[in-house]
Parts: sequence; C-alpha cells; structure tokens
Amino acid sequence: MEGNRKLISPFHRPRCLAAAAPGGKAKLTHPGKAILAGGIAGGIEICITFPTEYVKTQLQLDEKANPPKYRGIGDCVKQTVQGHGVRGLYRGLSSLLYGSIPKSAVRFGIFEYLSNHARDEAGKLNSTRGLLCGLGAGVMEAVVIVCPMETVKVKFIHDQSSANPKYRGFYHGVREIIRTQGIKGTYQGLTATVLKQGSNQAIRFYVMTSLRNWYKGDNPNKAINPVVTGTFGAVAGAASVFGNTPLDVIKTRMQGLESYKYKSTLDCALKIMRHEGVRAFYKGTVPRLGRVCLDVAIVFIIYEEVVKVLNTVWKTE
Repeated sequence: MEGNRKLISPFHRPRCLAAAAPGGKAKLTHPGKAILAGGIAGGIEICITFPTEYVKTQLQLDEKANPPKYRGIGDCVKQTVQGHGVRGLYRGLSSLLYGSIPKSAVRFGIFEYLSNHARDEAGKLNSTRGLLCGLGAGVMEAVVIVCPMETVKVKFIHDQSSANPKYRGFYHGVREIIRTQGIKGTYQGLTATVLKQGSNQAIRFYVMTSLRNWYKGDNPNKAINPVVTGTFGAVAGAASVFGNTPLDVIKTRMQGLESYKYKSTLDCALKIMRHEGVRAFYKGTVPRLGRVCLDVAIVFIIYEEVVKVLNTVWKTE
C-alpha cells in the first residue's frame, strides 16, 4: 500500500475545471465560460438598470455653482421626460451597452482566472484572496474597458443637458471626441476610474466570497438558488456604494465636458471639497444605491445560471 501512494506537492492545483472534483473539492469555473457568461449577464443587466444610471450621472454633474438645475431625483426624471420624452432616460445607453458586455466579460474572466490559482487544496477561496482577485479584476476592467466607455457615456449625458447638444449618436460622438481631443479624450479620469473599479470589485467579491463561504459551510459544492445569489449580490452592491461613492463622483467630474477645470484627480477632489463641501462627494448616492444593488444582484444571478448551462454543454479540463 505504501509503495502505491503518490506524493502530492502542496502547490498542486486541481486541473479539471468542469466536473466536480473528487473528495468534496470545490468545482472551478473555466475562464472561458466566465468570459461568455459575464458578457451575457452584463448586456442584460444594463438594459434593465440604465435609467437610474442616467439620473445618478445628471445629479452628479449638476454642480451647485451653476446653480442646481434639479431639485432631486423625481425632478430630474420629470424634466428629462418633459424635455426629451421617456427615450431621454436612455440617452447614452448605446455607449454603455457597447462597453458593459466586454466589461463584465473581462471582470468575471479575470476573477475566475486569478481565483482558480488562489484557492487552497480543497478548492476553497478565502475572503482575503477573494478581495485581492476582485481588485485585480477591477483594475483590469478599468484600464481596458471602463475608462473609455465611461468617459464617452458621461460626455453624452452632459452634452444633452447643454443648450445646443452637438453629439448626434454614439459613433458621431466618439469621432468628435477623438477628432478634437485625441485618444486621450477617451481616457480622462483614468486614475479615479482605476481606484473606483478596483475598490468596487474588491469590496463586491470580498462580500460575495464571504457570504458564499458562510452559506456553503463544509460543503463547497452546495448549490445556491438564484434568490440567495441575488440577495448576496445586493448586499455586496450596497457595500461597494457606501465604500466608494466619493471616488465615483470624482470620476464623473473628471470625465464630464467641464473636466478642463481640473488639473488632476487630487485637484478635482480638493476643489469639490473647497467649493461644495463634503456632502457633494455623496451626491447621487440614492439613485446609485438602487441601481448598483439591482445591477450586482442581476449580474450574479444571470452569471451563475449561464455558467450552470455551460457546464452541461461545454466540458473543460
């Protein structure tokens, strides 16, 4: 018996990513499946939640010095619908939709890739490693997808609020931005975006990993139904909102049409503090809270369900 035993390195990682690992080890998700499932989830989610993103951005751009154009969430929705119809609440959707699919694909693909290499011998991912994997996924999506996507989106929404809108659509807007400002014009607020997305995903995956580990207990392959997944996702989304809304406000200002006012991310933060006070850093929190909780819940539910389907038709090793 002793002669038949094999020595296993403490750094050995399970290689099968689709079938349940023997001995109660957790199943791993192939990064390819994560990319596909993440893209599908991101596209569906943004079509559902975009109006709340629009309102949040409008309120953040509505600086006190103007003076304020909107008296609150309801007034912002009312003025938008009166001036542009219900379709006005979806202005800028195309730019966000084009970015949301690859953004979510990159996020989940990178997270699963990193987490597959960060798990212990039983295939379990602890909360701290979940946070670090989330941070890596957030930084990657910020640099590759989010910064140019968000810059274009914010410029579109800000353009609509001006007296004479100059962008006629997504491609026209992108062409005009690049023609007048160069590629750099689509990468405004990169530092703030990296900080925001990195902290966002670090917080969300930390919370999701913690809640999943708590729910599964000693059975890493215990099934989690969509309602529970959605609840965990909403909690993770709320935690990220309260954790980094100031960064979201700074990012939005840095990407708006009046970004020329600010020399850097730090300069933007200091000017907001000096001219508008601490409360300005939490402008748009309520609409963002509603959108993000729904956003994260929907994305995680769809992602998990799509992965389940892929596991039945796409066998990976």
